[in-house]
Amino acid sequence: MDTALTLTTDMKLVLGLVGFTMAMFLFERIRADVVALVVMVVLGVTGLIAPEEIFGGFSGNAVMSIIATTILGAGLDRTGALNRLAGWLLRRSHGLEQRLLLLTSATAGLNSSFMQNPSVMALYLPVASRLASHTGLTLKRLLLPITAAIVMGGGLTMVGNSPLILLNDLLISANNNLPSGTATIEPLRMFAPLPIGIALLVASLLYFRFLGDRKLSREGAEEGDGQTPARTESYFAKAYGIEGEVFELAVTAESPLVGMTVSEVESLFEAPLLLALKTGNDTRLAPPADMRIWVGSVIGAMGPRRLVSDFAQNQFLRMSSRLRNLGDLFNPSRAGISEAVVPPTSKLIGKTAGQLRLRKERGISLLAINRDKQVIREDVRNVALRAGDMLVFHSIWQDLAAAAESRDFVVVTDYPKGEQRPHKFKIAMAIFAITIIIALTSHLPVALTLLTGVAGMLLTGVLRMDEAYASINWKTIFMMAGLIPLGWAMDSSGAAAWVAGHTIDKLPAGIPIWVLELALAVLTTAFSLVISHVGATIVTVPIAVNLALAAGGNPTAFALIVALSASNNLMTASNPVISMVMGPAKYTPREMWRVGGPLSLIYTLVVVVMVNLMF
Repeated sequence: MDTALTLTTDMKLVLGLVGFTMAMFLFERIRADVVALVVMVVLGVTGLIAPEEIFGGFSGNAVMSIIATTILGAGLDRTGALNRLAGWLLRRSHGLEQRLLLLTSATAGLNSSFMQNPSVMALYLPVASRLASHTGLTLKRLLLPITAAIVMGGGLTMVGNSPLILLNDLLISANNNLPSGTATIEPLRMFAPLPIGIALLVASLLYFRFLGDRKLSREGAEEGDGQTPARTESYFAKAYGIEGEVFELAVTAESPLVGMTVSEVESLFEAPLLLALKTGNDTRLAPPADMRIWVGSVIGAMGPRRLVSDFAQNQFLRMSSRLRNLGDLFNPSRAGISEAVVPPTSKLIGKTAGQLRLRKERGISLLAINRDKQVIREDVRNVALRAGDMLVFHSIWQDLAAAAESRDFVVVTDYPKGEQRPHKFKIAMAIFAITIIIALTSHLPVALTLLTGVAGMLLTGVLRMDEAYASINWKTIFMMAGLIPLGWAMDSSGAAAWVAGHTIDKLPAGIPIWVLELALAVLTTAFSLVISHVGATIVTVPIAVNLALAAGGNPTAFALIVALSASNNLMTASNPVISMVMGPAKYTPREMWRVGGPLSLIYTLVVVVMVNLMF
């Protein structure tokens, strides 16, 4: 290979786009999917990628595989598979904490081998909450082992996470630009990384069994974080100062509240939480802020008895602890308090509850926000929301389920969800089993195999087409499809070969291959800490292939190390799975580095050792 490759204008432009992408991902001035779209347009307009090929990312195997795995996961969730799983885990653990931690983490890791990591985490948050509420284990001790197992389990198959899904497309692209006489790089079969994934998952389970769990127990003891989220009055009273008792307040003709709106009443001094309002025949849980109160209206108020009693006396309201008018609304099987975390992809970020009109449009009352261990109760409707915020809601469960379908927040509390299809459970499991058998025994592309399972679930009614559309995270799809051409351009322009050649020139002669692999793994991990794992994969795989060719290594082994290392982020919120658990478990950045840092080093060593044993 010619290591003295001349830097051309095309190479400079491609490397400039790589620098732009990294800077935008790091400083988050522009949304990641918009950055990807800009990069794709620039590549097409400048002719670095042929106009007829520029949209090839949208139809590539990688994007179709992600769509299919997401829909398959949604189908399994609709049949109540996760509720059955929580019950099974509780039964099999026989009340032993260590066994429950081990079983739950191992099962989550196996689940992540055929579903996207954020989807698995979204399914396991309520499972973890249910387990915590039944056992007394804190979410702090439960969630990080589960998260680590999900990240590690993604290495069991080629569809376990986005970098591995992308890898085959990037390897096929690399074949178009190999030096003459070089053997073609073969795409990897669906279960090619299985031994590495097993080693990673076992390493994670052993780490938390003998070291990580003790660190989390000590942190939890220091914080006094012994409570677990469940649909219980004591938890919400302790964590948020929200008393669970509800009273009816009837509005008399003398009351100064007559003619006032709900938001005006809420702003009064020491007003309780207003959760429901009945005026005439109109009964509302989470009444809109502009709904008016008249003589004869009945308010459903929540708070300590003395506070509600004083408020009723001052405002000439008749107070009753028996819910004669609103009892049906506050039936625990129909409505209640829940917690939800705001993921980094949410449209709620930067907006207030007032602007979002949560009560009017979604039927949800926002009671409090837990942000960085600080509970915000005052003027909560006017607080701009951030990624990682834990929101405390009161709502009808069906309204909560409908609102959660937007994926703008992930509900942590286990609650009765609408539209479950438990009678389809066996059908869904049979379809999934057939899909895996086809993947193991046929030479069909992975994306086509997975879409066969999707078609089966849609035809048998396990999932409706609208639900399938709603389950897809279109931001991820656009980001991946927009950045894939950047990987092609790194290859076709010679930019990847130039970087690899100059790297080899700068290194001392006779450097062992495993040292290069280790350096590549650490570099990719560092990229993944500040930019997305997708971006890190697309930028680094072409360089890894060319580096392997220049150093006499195996291109497939180098590329596989990069794809696996791109998911090796167990410390920062740039990993979407980590960002989903930091709020519910109240992890601090210090805890994440203290517990996740050593595990990340173990991850790197396991990957490099196992890849060398396999290749």
